[in-house]
Amino acid sequence: MQTIEINGFLIDEFNQHKLDEGKKQGTCPLCSSDRQPKNQKAKCASYDWERGLGTCHNCDQSFQLHTYQRKGASEKTYIRPEGIQSKEPSSKIIEWFKTRGISQKTLIDLNVGEGSEYMPQTGKHENTIQFNYLMGDQLINVKYRDGRKNFKLFKGAEKVFYNINSTVGYDSCVITEGEMDVLALYEAGIKNAVSVPNGATLNSNNLDYLDNCIDYFEDKEKIILAVDSDDAGQALQAELVRRLGAEVCFLVSFDDCKDANEYLQKYGKEKLQERITTARPVPLENVTTFKDIEDEITDFVRNGFKKGFQVGLDNFDNIFSTYTGQFITVTGIPSSGKSDFVDQMVVGYNANYGWKTAFASPENAPTYLHAHKLMRKTWQGMPSSKDIHTDKWNQVADHINDNYFFIDMERYTLESVLRKGAELVKRKGIKCLVIDPFNKVRDVDCKTEDVNRYTMEYLTKIEMFAKKYDVLVFIVAHPTKMYKDKDGKIEEPTMYNIKGGGEWYDASYHGILVHRDYENKTVKAKILKVKFQNLGENGAEAHFKWEPRSGCFIPNEPAVSETEVMPWE
Repeated sequence: MQTIEINGFLIDEFNQHKLDEGKKQGTCPLCSSDRQPKNQKAKCASYDWERGLGTCHNCDQSFQLHTYQRKGASEKTYIRPEGIQSKEPSSKIIEWFKTRGISQKTLIDLNVGEGSEYMPQTGKHENTIQFNYLMGDQLINVKYRDGRKNFKLFKGAEKVFYNINSTVGYDSCVITEGEMDVLALYEAGIKNAVSVPNGATLNSNNLDYLDNCIDYFEDKEKIILAVDSDDAGQALQAELVRRLGAEVCFLVSFDDCKDANEYLQKYGKEKLQERITTARPVPLENVTTFKDIEDEITDFVRNGFKKGFQVGLDNFDNIFSTYTGQFITVTGIPSSGKSDFVDQMVVGYNANYGWKTAFASPENAPTYLHAHKLMRKTWQGMPSSKDIHTDKWNQVADHINDNYFFIDMERYTLESVLRKGAELVKRKGIKCLVIDPFNKVRDVDCKTEDVNRYTMEYLTKIEMFAKKYDVLVFIVAHPTKMYKDKDGKIEEPTMYNIKGGGEWYDASYHGILVHRDYENKTVKAKILKVKFQNLGENGAEAHFKWEPRSGCFIPNEPAVSETEVMPWE
């Protein structure tokens, strides 16, 4: 077959699995090798060569017959404002800024202008203050503010820090939460100050403007965070510390004031400058005092345990939740759906909380198939050829591109994966890291033949990474052997069946078993361990049907047997 293009895709390798070309039925490249020897040659899969897609009736998975490249793939493009359109501020605007402690010279130096702009909040053109965002000599974005304190950014423009040029040539800089704070610091003689473009929210983990400007901060020896004192500002501060590194971050408190501009108005330039220059470092690592954690203690006394994060599957959420800064061990026999269920979890965390995920998944190769799985789960169905390059296709493709990252290495080692994970935290803001499976991501630094010692050192390094970067890590771990009961059915493995057994149970924060019931074509997730009782229930189960088109797990609780005695009987 000489096809070089199928359904809008360029074929890189035809018949990548070396299957019986032209046959409509044959073995499944995903599960056949894991079946019992007598069943390995069973024709469990259907092949559609024109679509380039195979479907297995044994493991219920789909697979691509060919490798391909997406035509016309390109980097995200942005719209840029066509030069600075604003005029110098009028006397009325200048006088208003003076009431906020900002001089006309500062407005000129920092490219603050005035002009008419349509504001969606009022539904008409308004006279606005215009903050021009420059990067080098290029106008990248514009922030508009009307007299009613309505804001908007230039539609379709790239998000960057305001006044980012000011950081060049300095070994330090100040990050604030608003343009007015940058102006206030400039008045106080601090020139190397920038502002986030869109303030802060309690869910401030999607800092796309930091992704776009990370190069400006990599050479900084000191980064002073002078954000607002409210909850949203503190959430932003925590995420910036996580992304930029606690070792270079210093914190500013404005005491009874909300932000730098309010502090300038109340206490003056000298006091504001003193606040910034005496910023305190992030609390020492490995040393905790009562004052360091007093806020957390106070919150616990008032509100009890914080609610754990959930994936959005009702039956599973009833028995399991988690915090970040931890790791989850997921086990199960081959072809039980472990990797697929982990994919479902991270897609759920992304939908609920905007978390981004990086995968170190040697067994999920080729990468495009893994991306296709995530696309189906996000799409909630199987995209067809007629969907290619439609609005929905482009929207989902952009979402996958921006939220999921695939660590692709010729040789995976734990050290290289964790280094790349740290880089992705800083550059992309990932909140989850998947290692699938652990035995193909080796720890080359652990020079020991003692399995238990090796396992503990391996898991300790993962725990340190999770805590340092506040990341949730998933480790997919296969059991060493499969055992059958007296009826010939494969028994459910536990964490003790993983090589290094007891260490896995002791060290893991959580353990989950994914187990397939082939007779009833269902999958269950069983909680093998939860670190804290408020996060789940040991031994509890959630049951699912696997939907082949979307690749999603659909809650499916088993019917109660008529002979089963109920608690009230």
